[in-house]
Amino acid sequence: MKFAVSREALLKPLQLVAGVVERRQTLPVLANILLVVEGNRLSLTGTDLEVEMVGRVELEQEAEPGSITVPAKKLMDICKSLPDHVDVELTLTGQKVTIKGGRSRFTLATLPASEFPNIEDGPRTLEIPIPQGKLRHLIERTGFAMAQQDVRYYLNGMLLELDGSQLRTVATDGHRLATSICSVEQELSVKQQVIVPRKGILELARLLEDSDNEAQLVIGSNHIRVNTGDYVFTSKLVDGKFPDYERVIPRGGDKQIIANRQELRQVLSRISILSNEKYRGVRLALTEGYLQVTANNPEQEEAEETLEVDYQGPALEIGFNVNYMLDVLSILSSEEMVRVSMTDPNSSSLVEAVDNNDSLYVIMPMRM
Repeated sequence: MKFAVSREALLKPLQLVAGVVERRQTLPVLANILLVVEGNRLSLTGTDLEVEMVGRVELEQEAEPGSITVPAKKLMDICKSLPDHVDVELTLTGQKVTIKGGRSRFTLATLPASEFPNIEDGPRTLEIPIPQGKLRHLIERTGFAMAQQDVRYYLNGMLLELDGSQLRTVATDGHRLATSICSVEQELSVKQQVIVPRKGILELARLLEDSDNEAQLVIGSNHIRVNTGDYVFTSKLVDGKFPDYERVIPRGGDKQIIANRQELRQVLSRISILSNEKYRGVRLALTEGYLQVTANNPEQEEAEETLEVDYQGPALEIGFNVNYMLDVLSILSSEEMVRVSMTDPNSSSLVEAVDNNDSLYVIMPMRM
């Protein structure tokens, strides 16, 4: 096996594929990436047995076919350290790989390609085309609300729901919920829900471009696959039942604030400086036309600011984790006005853009 490729052409797929590889592995081969040369194409594959990423590079020079696995981190560090616009030449001799770039030469240990596992491609239940930008937008609008290490394992991921001609993403950590929706070209007769694990979502977000270039979204009985042409992403699904998100979304909140997104975000950012570092609570006090935001901490320090808002209703005080509110305000588009709908200090609030209802955010209140 022997091939040569420019550093720039190799680096992007190498970074995406190596990102899937876990540092601490029970199987030594899982710290490696699989390199396969067939014809004039190089394929790179990384996996942790849950998520798999395959990147492809077209080779401009003649290559000797073959396959081998090499240490992912070392190969990436070598390529990153080489000068720009240099050609990287890789040659397999016996059980060692030699990498040449410019005047540099490295020899790496390898493991046989036959030891490298692949995620089995189970039966497909659904395949739909979707612009990469749309799928990326859905993930960006909801991904921040995924749980990280919750004992309710089905929360450590994102729900993808296909219903009719709509694709919806939902994420929640039990304290907040985010959901976003877009239309797809294909009309589905049966509603389908799958949970993609957190790591899979994060890697998929890195892969997708903010463009109209099409990706094929394939859903199987126990896996999801996204094929963009140059890359194939595969992830096992979380086996569990996602909470009924429709029941969580509060409807008919009779107390509504309409505020400039950027102004509200800046006020909350300033006031949060003196909030309790552990609980991050801020108090919102509403009176007609005004919102007063206050925070204090165990050192008896206080912050307070008043913002003009569109609010007609009785006086109301409610507490929130300021980080949850800032996450939502950061993800909404910059020019949008936001609406916060509330019922009382003990009920969840609904946050959404005034002129765009494709994304909804639910935030639980805090006792303060």
